[in-house]
Amino acid sequence: MIKIVLTGPESTGKTTLAKQLSKRFDASMVPEFARYFINNLDRDYVESDLLEIAKGQLDYEQHQSLITNEILICDTDLLTIKIWSEYKFGRCDPQILQWIDSQQYDHYLLCGIDITWEFDPQRENPEERLELYEIYKKELVLYKKPFTEIVGNEGQRLQKSVELIHSILKIDP
Repeated sequence: MIKIVLTGPESTGKTTLAKQLSKRFDASMVPEFARYFINNLDRDYVESDLLEIAKGQLDYEQHQSLITNEILICDTDLLTIKIWSEYKFGRCDPQILQWIDSQQYDHYLLCGIDITWEFDPQRENPEERLELYEIYKKELVLYKKPFTEIVGNEGQRLQKSVELIHSILKIDP
């Protein structure tokens, strides 16, 4: 099984692309647990919630990996939680860092900020997307994660991602 992670700042088309890739390859998709968790809170989230979100994300991924065919599309991973924790709270729980070190993925798709930011009640930083994009890129390099920057309109992003997955699977498009 190959595991592909979509990553990048908020409102960069990750969920849309994850759904498209899942459909295109008849692959299982791991949704973003943070959305579910935060939607069900009756308060603002706090730093300690990020550990629960990380646990939930790992559970989602484990469940989907049991029912997948050869491809698992992840709409996020724990590196996003690390970045968000450090950006918002100035630190990251050591357990999350340990889990990051134990997770293995075949490739990351770093979604660019060249699409229009769209309002969502869970989104917090429309003006900081370039800064956050650079943080994501730096973290991927720091952790030595294989990644490709995905930019362009929706069709271009899908085409580049499909071609990349075909090359990982070693099949002709």
